Amino acid sequence: MALTSAQLHYSIINDVVANGRAPHLSVLASRYQVMPEEMQKGLRQLADDRGVVLHPDNDEIWAIHPFSLAPTNFTVRAGAKVWWGNCAWCSLGIAALIGGEVTISSTLGGEGQPVSVTVRDGTVEDSNLVVHFPIPMQHIWNNVIYSCSTMLFFESETEVRSWCFRHGIVVGDVRPIDTVARFASDWYGRHRDKGWQKWTVAEARELFARHGLSGQIWELPDGDDTRF
Repeated sequence: MALTSAQLHYSIINDVVANGRAPHLSVLASRYQVMPEEMQKGLRQLADDRGVVLHPDNDEIWAIHPFSLAPTNFTVRAGAKVWWGNCAWCSLGIAALIGGEVTISSTLGGEGQPVSVTVRDGTVEDSNLVVHFPIPMQHIWNNVIYSCSTMLFFESETEVRSWCFRHGIVVGDVRPIDTVARFASDWYGRHRDKGWQKWTVAEARELFARHGLSGQIWELPDGDDTRF
């Protein structure tokens, strides 16, 4: 039986939600009763579809957004379960996918004081933090691990500008955490669906507009069949 990217994505992400880790390639091959080479091909196709990020040397899963399978600056907890988020946006997406009461632990700008964000049923409680998006969306998949690593929590836009000056990073777009949480809930809301697929450019633009996300960071090229 030929595996679709949607079927493989559904299997992997539900393992991550349940266990906090992704299944190894050999486990997936055994689960679907296929040869490891066939599963490797399926994972590579899923990576081409931007459903997973694979380690370049062994085709094991590095990230399946919004989850990272390697330690990051974002730890997401719900009860006794723990996950890593790729970035502030992803971590808020994890909170939306998990539901209930979720706590995100991080540091300001990846280097400052520790911060803790509580999200209850998709709503951020008692936080005035902002999220910085320095990488234009149309370039985010050029190096998605790096792109995610720069989407961080800050206390203010002034703090963002100071941080960007120190690190030689161009100031991007700064949004309140509440706005990003609502956006993340919509963006990642179907990532556990059996029929998952990435957003088209038109769908992504509609989501950006719905949440008031405009400006150079959020512009996407016309006539591009890339999915986000």
